[in-house]
Amino acid sequence: MMQRYLLMGCLFPMLLAGVVQAQGTKLWTVDRYDMMERGTADGVGIRSDGRLEAGPSKQMVYDTGKSYAWSLAADREGNGYVGLGGTTAGSGIVMRVTPNGNATKLLETKDLAVQAVAVARDGSVIAATSPDGKVYRVPAGGGTATVLFDAATSEEKPKYLWDVAASPNGDVYVAAGAPAVVYKIPANGGKAQVLFKTADQHIRCLLLAADGTLWAGTDGSGVIYRIDTKVSGAKPFAAYAAPRREITSLAMDEVGNVYAAGVGARGSLPLPPLPVTGNVGITVTFSQPGSTAAAGTNSLISDGSEIYRIAKDGTPARLLTMKEDVVYALTFRKGALLAATGNRGRVYRIDPAVPGQFTDIAHLDAAQGMAFAPAKDGLLVTTSNSGKLFRLSDAPSKESVYTSEVFDAKEYSRWGRMEARTAGVPAGYDLWVRSGNVQSPVMGWSDWVKMSPEGVAAIPEGRFAQWKAVLHGGSGIDSVGLNYLPRNIAPIVDEIVVQPGAKMAAGAATPAATTVQVAFPVTTSANPAAAFQQDANTAPLTAQKDKNSVTARWLAHDDNGDDLMFAIWYRGVGETNWRLLKDQIRDHYYSFDASLLPDGNYELRVVASDAPVHTDSQTLTGERISPAFVVDTTPPVPGTLTASMVSSRAGAAPRIHATLDAHDATSPIAHAEYSVDGGAWQYLEPVGQVSDSQTEHYDFTAEAPQATTPVTDAKEHVIAVRVYDRCDNMAAVKAVVR
Repeated sequence: MMQRYLLMGCLFPMLLAGVVQAQGTKLWTVDRYDMMERGTADGVGIRSDGRLEAGPSKQMVYDTGKSYAWSLAADREGNGYVGLGGTTAGSGIVMRVTPNGNATKLLETKDLAVQAVAVARDGSVIAATSPDGKVYRVPAGGGTATVLFDAATSEEKPKYLWDVAASPNGDVYVAAGAPAVVYKIPANGGKAQVLFKTADQHIRCLLLAADGTLWAGTDGSGVIYRIDTKVSGAKPFAAYAAPRREITSLAMDEVGNVYAAGVGARGSLPLPPLPVTGNVGITVTFSQPGSTAAAGTNSLISDGSEIYRIAKDGTPARLLTMKEDVVYALTFRKGALLAATGNRGRVYRIDPAVPGQFTDIAHLDAAQGMAFAPAKDGLLVTTSNSGKLFRLSDAPSKESVYTSEVFDAKEYSRWGRMEARTAGVPAGYDLWVRSGNVQSPVMGWSDWVKMSPEGVAAIPEGRFAQWKAVLHGGSGIDSVGLNYLPRNIAPIVDEIVVQPGAKMAAGAATPAATTVQVAFPVTTSANPAAAFQQDANTAPLTAQKDKNSVTARWLAHDDNGDDLMFAIWYRGVGETNWRLLKDQIRDHYYSFDASLLPDGNYELRVVASDAPVHTDSQTLTGERISPAFVVDTTPPVPGTLTASMVSSRAGAAPRIHATLDAHDATSPIAHAEYSVDGGAWQYLEPVGQVSDSQTEHYDFTAEAPQATTPVTDAKEHVIAVRVYDRCDNMAAVKAVVR
C-alpha cells in the first residue's frame, strides 16, 4: 500500500536529497521550503520547514488598472479605501471599494501618490499625499475634501508624508520625512503642531495604541520611538534601535507587544531628493521601500528584512530574518503576525511563539504586497506592480491545491510509485501526477492521473513530470517523492586526440625540467552531463617529452551520469581487424610504448562503457576512432657521405664539397645539420630547400677551419652530418677529407 510514514533515521539522508543515486531507480523528493516555494500554491500554506498545510483562500476584490496601490484602510462596513499613485502628477487618488468589488472614486488630487490612508472614528477618511503633499479629510460617504495640513506652508516644509494615524478623539498624527517630524492635527481643525522631531531622515510609520501611546519608526538610524499622546508636553522615548536603517511597518498584538519590520543596511545612502520637472512627466528617483521608484523598478533593498518584537515590558528581540523579501506591512490577526512583502508578492504568517518559523500563506499576483486592513472574516491587502486589492480569509481554504514545479529527469524515464510523508498527521489529501516530453505542461502533456492508495499512478514515460496535492479538512504533507527509472543511454566519446612523442604517467608527478605542455584540442559538448564529466579532463595535459611514447586523450560523457571505463584498440591504416591495446581504463588518457607497434600509420578506437554501474545485459557502449597518426621509432638511413677539398682563391679558407642521400621508411626527413672538425652544428638545407620527402639529397660546400692547436696533419678534416625525421629519430654519418 501507499507509504504514509513517520520520519525514520534510515530514510533521512534520502529525503534530504532532491534526487538520489546516479543510476538505477531514482527518487525525486520535494521536502524543503526552498523546493516547495518553487511550486504554485492556491489556498495552501508552505511552512518554513517545508510542510504543506491548508492556507487562507485568496480572492481578488478589485483591479485598479494602475501600477501602484500604496495604502489601505477599511471602515466598519467592510469597505476598503485604496490609495493609488503613479509617476505623473494627478495620479494620487483614493478609491472606495465595497466588499463585492464595486469601486468609486472618493478623492482625486494633483499629487503623485496617496501614501497613507486612515478611517477616523466618525467615518471620515484621512489621506496623505507625497511629495510636497497635503493631508485631506473626506466626509463619511463622500463629499468635498478639506485640507487639514499642507506641507508646503508648514515651517519645516517636509518633502514627504509617509503615514497617518487617527485617534478616537479625532486628533490626526502625521509622519513626515526630509526632515523627520511627527505632526499632530487637533480634532477641532486647528493648526498642525509639531509633536516631536528626530535627527533621522524620515519618520516612516506610525502605530497608535488603544492607551494613547504613539509608536513611530524612523529611516536613517532605524529607531523606534514611543510617546504618550495623552500627556501634554510628553517627550518621545527611544524604545529600540534596530540593526537595520529603516523601520517600514509597526503592529501590536492583543497583550501590547509591538512588532517592527526593519530593512536596509546601516550606512547605505539616505533618501535622495525627488526631482520635480513640472505637472506631468515627473521623474521618480528615490528608492525608499514603499516609494514609487522602488516598486516601479523592482530594485528594492537587496539584503532582505528583519522582524523584531518589543515586549510589553520593553525587552526587544529579533523574531525573524528574511533573506530575500522586503517587508512593507505588518498586522496582527487571530494570534499570528502577518507580513506583506516584495519583490515576490508574498504574505507570510509568523508564529511569535516559535522564533524563526513562518508560513508562506499567499502568493499575490503582483510584485509587492503593500498594506493590510481588517475585513469581515479576513484581511484586505493591496499590491503594487500591479495595483490590486485582495481578500484573504481567516478560515482555511475549502479547496487547497498545491502544484509542484516541473521536474526534469534529464532523460526519458519510466515513472514509478509516489511516496508521501505526513509526520503522523492523518492523511486527508489526494495526489495527482502527469508527464510529458517538453518543459511546458500546456504543450502536449498527459492528463492528470490520481494516485492510488498504493501510490501507483500510471502515466506515460517521458522526460518531465509534475505532481499536485489537494488537501482536505486541514490536513498537511511534509514530503512527496516520485520514483523513476531513466532509460539507459549509451555513453558518447566526444573526441580523441593522439600525440606521438608524449608520455604521461598516471598518478605520478612530472619533473618540471623535463615536462612540456602538450595542448590537446578540445571540443566542448553542449550536454550538461558531458560538461560535468569533462571538467577534470579538459585542461592541457602536462606530459613528458618522450619520442618513444604515444599518448591518447579523449573526452567522453554519459547522459545518465554513469561512471565510465574505457578500452583502447589499434589497427594499421588499411587493415580490417582491431587489436586490443588496453582495457578497464578509468582515466581519460593512456600512454604506451611506441615500440609495441611496428613503424607505420595507425588508428586508435576508444570504447566507453557504463559497465561499472550496470549488469552485463544492461551495459551500453559508445566509441570513436581517432584520426590516423604515425608511429616511427626507426631513424633515417643515410647513404655514403662523399666529401672532397675544392680549390679556393688565394688567401681564402679551404672549402669542402659534400654530397649525401638520406631515406626514411616511414616519415619525411625533417631537417639535417652538419659540423666540421667538431665545430658548431649548422643547419643544412636539401637540394630544392624544402624538406618534405622521405628521401632527400644534400649537396653543399662548407669552409674548412684553420687549426688553432698543433695537429699532426693540418690538411685532414672531418665532416659529420646528422639527419632527423619528423618523429625526431636521428642518424649520423661522417667522412674524412684531405
